[in-house]
Order: sequence, then C-alpha cells, then structure tokens
Amino acid sequence: MIYKKFIRPVLFKFEPEFIHNLTLLAGRVAGFTRVSRLLRGLFVFKDERLEQEILGIKFENPVGLAAGFDKNAQLTGFLPDLGFGFAEIGSVTANPCKGNPKPRLHRLIKEKGIIVNYGLANKGVEEIGEKLKGKKFRIPIGISIAKTNNPSIKGKESIEDYFKSFKKMRDIGNYLTINISCPNAGDGRSFEDPKLLEDLLKKIQKIRKKEIIFIKVSPDLSKKNLDKIIELAGKYQLNGFVISNLSKDRKGLELGDKARFKGGISGKIVKEKSNKMIKYVYEKTKGRFVIIGCGGVFNGRDAYEKIKAGASLIQLITGMIYEGPGVISRINKELVRLMENRGYKNMGEVVGSN
Repeated sequence: MIYKKFIRPVLFKFEPEFIHNLTLLAGRVAGFTRVSRLLRGLFVFKDERLEQEILGIKFENPVGLAAGFDKNAQLTGFLPDLGFGFAEIGSVTANPCKGNPKPRLHRLIKEKGIIVNYGLANKGVEEIGEKLKGKKFRIPIGISIAKTNNPSIKGKESIEDYFKSFKKMRDIGNYLTINISCPNAGDGRSFEDPKLLEDLLKKIQKIRKKEIIFIKVSPDLSKKNLDKIIELAGKYQLNGFVISNLSKDRKGLELGDKARFKGGISGKIVKEKSNKMIKYVYEKTKGRFVIIGCGGVFNGRDAYEKIKAGASLIQLITGMIYEGPGVISRINKELVRLMENRGYKNMGEVVGSN
C-alpha cells in the first residue's frame, strides 16, 4: 500500500497535531477544487447491501468519522468524497475552548493507538452554529456536544452549559450526541453521574421536538453506572448510544517515556472494551436503541465484529491515521465480502447476529 509504505513514514516524522492541522487545511482546499471529484473516483465505494435507513435517516454505508477529528466542522463538504457514510463533528461546547497545553497528541505506533489530550478545543457553539445554519449536507451529519472545559462550571451551571449547546445545534445536521465521556477535560465525565445526567435530560425533554439524541459513553464506565444510564435513556426516550470514547485505563500497556503524557487512549487498545460494551447494551436492551460502535476499527473485520455485536453504524479516526484515507472504501468492500460469505443479504441482517 502506497500510504503505509511511503506516505505514513514521512507524516509520522512530524508532530501529530501539525499533521492533523495540515490534513484539515488540505481537506478544505480539496473541497473547493476539482481535486475533490478525483478523490471521489478513488475512494467512494457503493453497494446497495451497505445501505440502511435508521431513525428515518438514509446511510449509504455504515462507516462514519468519529467526533474529535473535525472539531470545528471544516470538512463537511469534503468528507463524502473520502467515502464516509456519515460524520460527527465536534465535540462542540457552549463557550470557545483553547484546549489543553501542547503537545497534546502522541502516537503509540507499536500499539496502533494515540494518546489524545486536546481538552475539547473548539470555537464554540455560536461560531460553529452560525457557520452550519441552513447548510445542506451530502451525508448524514451528527453534532457532538460536550460541557465547556472549565472546572469552575459545576452543578446547575454545567447543565445550563450543555443546554445552551443543545438549543443552538438542535436544528443542525441529522442527530445530536451528548458527549458525557471526555477524559481530557477537568470534569469531562461529571455527567456520568446519573443524577446530573437526569437533570440535564429533564431540561432537554421540556423543549425537545423530534431531535434524534445519542449518548456517548466511556469504555471505562462501571456496569452499575452504565445500567443507570441505559435506564435514563429509556425513560427520556433517547435514540441510542455511541460506544465508546477514549480510555483512561493504561493497565498492561508498556508506554515507555510516553507514560508521562496525560490523555485518553484511542485505537486497537480500546477495541475489545468497546465490543464487549456494545454486546452488553444490545443484549440488555434487546436492540431497542441504535448503537454506533467506535474504538479500534482498522479494517472490515473490525467493523464486522462491532456490527455483529449490535452496532448498526461504526466510527473511526485512529484507523484512518494508521491505514490512510483508503481504509473507508476497503472496510466497505470487506463488509460486502463478509456478508456474501455468510449469506447475508443486507447490513441490517448482520446487526446483533452474534
């Protein structure tokens, strides 16, 4: 593969956040030029067996970009040309956030992972919301909202913080994800406390119309808290879960000199935790909720495992960083082959078939 043999070694010589920003710039430029059309021919793979209608939204394929890459919604016009079936922007917060001090990204090449400590860096709901207001998208777009990275915002103020983002972004895109599991903000997981989460959901319920709402949970969440969150999701008629976010658990990892860096870990390391949680939620709820599976997806088999466990859709970031942009079409082609080999006629038949 050209990317892994020639391009990635060069990119990996540079600081990760520099390459991330360079990629965003290149994507914006490509989106405004005919380069985008060329990429479409190279990367887009379509097969009707991959199509699903979920919650009234049509997805041409199940492979999406996870929140955390396109934080400020700069690539919504470009991502369809890489073959993504959907994308989630953000996480967006009520107030602009500069994020944590740099360096805040570190590659774990041996483990095929990344230490992420961005700290919810984004331009805030006012600027991002105004930019996206009334915009038409070629693929389904989700908006991930999180609490502003400011530990002094607590209790009722933190509920108001989330609520401001919900009100601003509720009419943009196809669905909203309430991210209660950011490990890189001082109190980014405070809403894993079911009491605080319920107070937020009560407030949202008072003005909710037909918004599709997901909750994004941590792979480190205790079963007890997960059960309570599932209960609240049913009580307040939420639509599903994004499973899962970055992991803070470093048990068994030999990170060497990188152990000193703060942050959550993405990539292959999260795969099994994510799969087990997807399977648990799907079986416990008997498929009542839509599950978006995220964590450790590098190829079609990784995606297939999550779908068989109960995920209707999957997301990735780290897999694209290590495997290149061609990974999206490769995953979709591999999914079709796996379905053919096992006699499935469409993606819906695979969901929860473990």
